[in-house]
Amino acid sequence: MAWRLFWRKDTQQHTLLLSKQSILLLSFVAVLLHTVVLYDSLFIPTGLSLGFFNAGSLIMWLVSLTLILGALTNPVENLGIFLFPLSGLALLLGIVFPVEHTLLSAQAMELKIHILMSIMAYALLSIAAVHAIVLSIQDRHLRNRRPGGFIRALPPLETMETLLFQMIGLGFFLHSLSLITGVIYLQDMFAQHIAHKTILSIVAWFVFATLLWGRWRFGWRGATAIRWTLVGFFVLLLAYMGSKWVLEVILAR
Repeated sequence: MAWRLFWRKDTQQHTLLLSKQSILLLSFVAVLLHTVVLYDSLFIPTGLSLGFFNAGSLIMWLVSLTLILGALTNPVENLGIFLFPLSGLALLLGIVFPVEHTLLSAQAMELKIHILMSIMAYALLSIAAVHAIVLSIQDRHLRNRRPGGFIRALPPLETMETLLFQMIGLGFFLHSLSLITGVIYLQDMFAQHIAHKTILSIVAWFVFATLLWGRWRFGWRGATAIRWTLVGFFVLLLAYMGSKWVLEVILAR
């Protein structure tokens, strides 16, 4: 497989470069195919179909595209080993289990901007969560002095941590914008059917804010940074996908 070529020893620099280019090219073709299929299920005559599985497919499409673009300048392409299969699964579930939840064409542009900001923030913080898991595996292998196979293909630990906080910083900024646009444009963010989503989103904001403050003030890194990242993402997962699952799949609202 192509990704095995990427894991060869550092002495094979030319092979490594070609392998990375091949991986990115194949990944981009896959994202294009995902785009075609997603477009047909997402855009319907009455508006935008953002049911649970369609929303998941859209998020994973954005995650994959962001990862490919990021890999052009940063060594993050190995995250695709974890993220690309999830993207394919999300697309398949969106096709097999369509859930009706339409954002009507007539609805305000401000609401659509809020939703877009939310999806972008979630996508970026999803990549950060996977990156944190990979970072945890890398740290454990290095501590046990077993830096072979997959670990050898990763950048140095310090570089991985820097990339993690860059992702979290940008994701936190987008998440802040999504909360601000929600306060400004939504009539009642604490209405009964979305109160739990709003509260969990705010809790996630505080978790990531604390993590970034701890990094700036105390130099948090390693296991501490990984734990805070995963806790923040889990809360955000409950806010976005957990609430949609309960409302649209379980309660069929």
